[in-house]
Amino acid sequence: MPKLTTTDLRPFVPAKSFAESKEFYTSLGWKVKDLGDALALVQLDERSFYLQNYFVEEFAQNTMLHIAVEDAQAWYEHVSSIVRTKKFAEARVQPPTRQAYGAVVTFVLLAAILAVRPQGLLGKA
Repeated sequence: MPKLTTTDLRPFVPAKSFAESKEFYTSLGWKVKDLGDALALVQLDERSFYLQNYFVEEFAQNTMLHIAVEDAQAWYEHVSSIVRTKKFAEARVQPPTRQAYGAVVTFVLLAAILAVRPQGLLGKA
């Protein structure tokens, strides 16, 4: 049997407002590298995804990113500081809460203008 090793996995995330979405991720500390007119690589440390200038509402409303972090509280405070600027008027963040399956989760909800809903910055309790 051949060796079927994977080296990476990057989802394609839709953006209703491509420029604003790139700016939002940059403000959170992610690196954004344009790969063309309609595609950008969004990267934090060794984790990344493709942000695309493509939008289908039904798909976008169910798009989620699950990002594991060491400190959900620190991420909550960081994202809260961005949300408080009101630069991204419809972005929301919820305090870390323990979920039924045991994880501590900070929900970051990005509004329809960004059309991305990463639903879970997971941290250790």
